[in-house]
Amino acid sequence: MRTNQHGASRVSHDVQRSLSRIISELKDPRIGLMTSVTRCEVTKDLKECKCYISVLGDEEATMQGLVSAKGFIRKQLASSLNLRNTPEIDFVPDHSIAYGVDMSRRIDEVISQDREKNGE
Repeated sequence: MRTNQHGASRVSHDVQRSLSRIISELKDPRIGLMTSVTRCEVTKDLKECKCYISVLGDEEATMQGLVSAKGFIRKQLASSLNLRNTPEIDFVPDHSIAYGVDMSRRIDEVISQDREKNGE
């Protein structure tokens, strides 16, 4: 039996786009201005959604603000998307951007040390 991978991917993308817009319009002062939704994973039955959040600033306060606004966000999501079920949203901090920046810095350090050794 074939599974509908494209449908789940499309729904995840639509949820991500809608959540990005909804979160950017929130007026909670705890939620930082540089908060972005890096990806969403919606289950096949549309009951649950893991929403990965990247924050530049106070991550803990932003996550608390998002959790406290979860009901409002879900209601806005239901009104913006026409889905059979509106998923329960679980916000997860995403550290991949910070990890990438750290790895890039380390690579630059190794390259500069290698150049110093070779006398360039």
